[in-house]
This record gives sequence, structure tokens and C-alpha cells, in this order.
Amino acid sequence: MSRFRIDTKTELEARMPSITLKGLPDELYDALRRRAATNRRSLNGEILHTLERAVARDAGPAVDETLARLDALRTHLAREGVRLDAALVDRARRERRT
Repeated sequence: MSRFRIDTKTELEARMPSITLKGLPDELYDALRRRAATNRRSLNGEILHTLERAVARDAGPAVDETLARLDALRTHLAREGVRLDAALVDRARRERRT
């Protein structure tokens, strides 16, 4: 007899809340199912991934996205002959406050 117990649900999964979606349009279900297959995820995994991304997007831009936008701005300003440095940022902040 094995010392290990094998359950179909982990203790963490058993404590996690569940949601039932009502009125899910067939087109949306099919699109989610296709995305899940493309991304090699279960349908549940794809829905969780999609929800997590949507909530994170609402929380504000990711650090990588913000840094990429700053790099693009710095490049644009350099082409215009403006060097983006701390002094310029501080001056802009002060002017905006007045």
C-alpha cells in the first residue's frame, strides 16, 4: 500500500471559489475553446489567463510596457534634439504644479 494519497482535487483547488457563467454566447465559447487549444491550455486555464490579463491591464500598465514606452519617448526626443534627463523631468514637474 502506498504512503501517498492521490486526490482528483488538491486542497488548494478545493478551497478556491468557482464561477458559473450563464448566457455565454456560442461564438464566445467557441473562440475561447479555439484559443485554449492554440495556447495548449484547458478551457478553464484559458479563461483564467484571459481574466488575469484583463484585471492586470485595469490595474495599470506593466513595468515592461512602461519602460518600453519610456525608451520610445527618449528615442523620439533624442531625434528632436532633446535629452531626457532628471533635470528636465524635475523642471517639467515643477511647471505643471504652478
